[in-house]
Amino acid sequence: MKKSIRQKKILDIISGGSVETQNDLVQSLKSRGVNVTQATVSRDIKELKLTKTVSLDGRYTYASEPYKIGEHSSEIAITERLLRVLDDGYVSCDNSANIVVVKTIVGMAPPCALAIDAVQWPEVLGTIAGDDTILIVTKSPEASEELVIKFRNMINHE
Repeated sequence: MKKSIRQKKILDIISGGSVETQNDLVQSLKSRGVNVTQATVSRDIKELKLTKTVSLDGRYTYASEPYKIGEHSSEIAITERLLRVLDDGYVSCDNSANIVVVKTIVGMAPPCALAIDAVQWPEVLGTIAGDDTILIVTKSPEASEELVIKFRNMINHE
């Protein structure tokens, strides 16, 4: 199979947002009749400049299109590096009513808040960052409880 056709299939598969690993992608391709190795898929991922992003349910999945942030729709690709900032800086979180408080390592709250804003979770109305604390306002008390669970599952620190 031609590389261009295989890569088109890869883009079609990841557009569903459910591909978390290269092995998942290999299996999805094989189920569509494309016999590939993990090494080939790895090269395709690099050539297609795919990144890993955080899905709405907190899982890391491959994506090809950048997210848009803010009123002016500035484009920013959420890369593994940006997500690592959140992973490296996160300490804990808790909630009260429609507010989630995230504790970070000193100096890491602003980049972590940027990562949270970049993901554009629908339940998040906004963030405010200090040096080691992020205040997140959610749409409802239920949303803040779900967000705490999402953080704990995503970061696996607690």
